[in-house]
Amino acid sequence: MAEATRRRNPFTSFGFQVLAAMVIGLGLGLLARSMGPAEGEAGYRLAETLRLVGTIFIQLLRVLVPPLVFTAIVASIANLRELQNAAQLVWRTLVWFAVTALIAVSIGIALGLTLQPGLNTTVEAAAAAAPAKPGSWLDFLTGLVPANMLGLSAATTLGEAGASTALNFNVLQIVVVALVTGIAAVRTGAAAEPFLAFNASALAIVRKVLWWVIRLTPIGTIGLFGNAVARYGWDALAQLGAFAFAVYIGLGLVLLVVYPALLAAHGLNPLKFFAGAWPAIQLGFVSRSSIGTLPVTETVTETRLGVPRAYAAFAVPLGATTKMDGCAAIYPAIAAIFVAQFYGISLALSDYLLIVFVSVIGSAATAGLTGAVVMLTLTLSTLGLPLEGVGLLLAIDPILDMGRTGVNVAGQALIPTLVAKRQGILDESVYNAGATAGDFAGETPPG
Repeated sequence: MAEATRRRNPFTSFGFQVLAAMVIGLGLGLLARSMGPAEGEAGYRLAETLRLVGTIFIQLLRVLVPPLVFTAIVASIANLRELQNAAQLVWRTLVWFAVTALIAVSIGIALGLTLQPGLNTTVEAAAAAAPAKPGSWLDFLTGLVPANMLGLSAATTLGEAGASTALNFNVLQIVVVALVTGIAAVRTGAAAEPFLAFNASALAIVRKVLWWVIRLTPIGTIGLFGNAVARYGWDALAQLGAFAFAVYIGLGLVLLVVYPALLAAHGLNPLKFFAGAWPAIQLGFVSRSSIGTLPVTETVTETRLGVPRAYAAFAVPLGATTKMDGCAAIYPAIAAIFVAQFYGISLALSDYLLIVFVSVIGSAATAGLTGAVVMLTLTLSTLGLPLEGVGLLLAIDPILDMGRTGVNVAGQALIPTLVAKRQGILDESVYNAGATAGDFAGETPPG
């Protein structure tokens, strides 16, 4: 009874801890900004500490992404044999990805034409600057082909301290490698059973480590949210207020109107969905990284929304690389219209259809990257609009990216939930239990 009472206490819940962490981070960020966050100013040490705490937390999450994605997808391919209509699950997932992206980009276009942010801005034309590496369809297509089994790439940069090399991973390539490996293992038969058993053990270990990292979320939130406030504040919003307003209105319509309407149409309580998915949504908001949030998104989709592990392990990693209603639908649509209006370029009906096409088909071009610059430049180059327009929007991109990523993560949890419901495999008792099911603050790791 005492344990049950403790779990019902909202002040000990994971959600309350994260909310409290956001408030603390906001306070510390405002304090650092008021003291001066730049190097040599009084608030620099505080701002740097917040940045370091947030960076370490994201690194802990990101280091788990490659082994989690690989082992989870291989295990899901093996486990899909136990689910009926596995092929339908895959195709319905892709169809719903496209449907919700179509809705989101339509909202973005409508808001861009209605609010006309490019005509209601005080940003100077001198701020225009083309990005060093714009996105392209060729990069997207070649990016689908794994360069190595680990999906790793190296980038060397030159600085005052000399050359430094950093390793990055392309999650979409890891997904491709894992899908091929899983299918090959299943087709191999009995000879592959030891490999599948080892993979299942490795997945269990990764999930245990993941649970330890998840428990650090409130601390990471303080650093991430505090650093965002200290570094960016809200000053730059004055020049691009109409644009930021249009983007956040679009994000709000998708998150608070479209998603609840889809849930209600499937007989699911929207409040239960948000209660269950909240840890992932809030972490996506403060971290600005769908990939970094992936481990948490998969966990809440399975343990709090009732999606079977065999399906969630396939759909959520795929969604984290290709399902981005914020970054790849709403934002590039409004941004493209903003750039066209700013430069006085008229767009024809065919141009709006191209925006829709790029948003629905090209979402995977943003896989493994922070922000939406790649998707935006892909859209602008497809339409033939000036790439220099990207520079006009960079000043407030971090502020917008928080909302975009929160919507991305919500969509990545939503689609597996809807498809599982339509296929009759959703555990509605877990879904309706909401945040009390597999409580993140509990003693037993989810899964």
